[in-house]
Amino acid sequence: MKNLFEAETVDEVKERMARLRPESARQWGKMNAAQAVEHCSRGMELALGDRLPPRLLIGRILGPMIKPKAFADGEPMRRNSPTVQGLTVSDDRELGEERARLCGLIDRFVAAGPAGCTSHPHSFFGRLTPDEWSAWMYKHLDHHLRQFGV
Repeated sequence: MKNLFEAETVDEVKERMARLRPESARQWGKMNAAQAVEHCSRGMELALGDRLPPRLLIGRILGPMIKPKAFADGEPMRRNSPTVQGLTVSDDRELGEERARLCGLIDRFVAAGPAGCTSHPHSFFGRLTPDEWSAWMYKHLDHHLRQFGV
């Protein structure tokens, strides 16, 4: 499974992000491109431990059953998947600024390596290993890049 601890995967993600434009049309969801990039930055902050949302009851119940499917190699995230509380973005954003912020967070994640991943549980899936965080962050980024056709 692709993950952000692979240099070629990071290069791919950044190349795809560079193709995003403010006018890029979404294929699903409500966010525009700049909002989606900020949303992805907030997701990276989860993996880095900068955001510590509480565990959800529904996640405690369903998380262990859904996690193997969600983390399956080659299976992209589903359209309109639920969003972790606090990651939704609805205000106006500037794409260039948001892209630079996300690239910085990705670089920080990569530089820190496995030791830089949070031990705080994901709000739905629970505890994740560094490799799971890295793979999930790639899947999340891929999901939103596909949302805008890049």
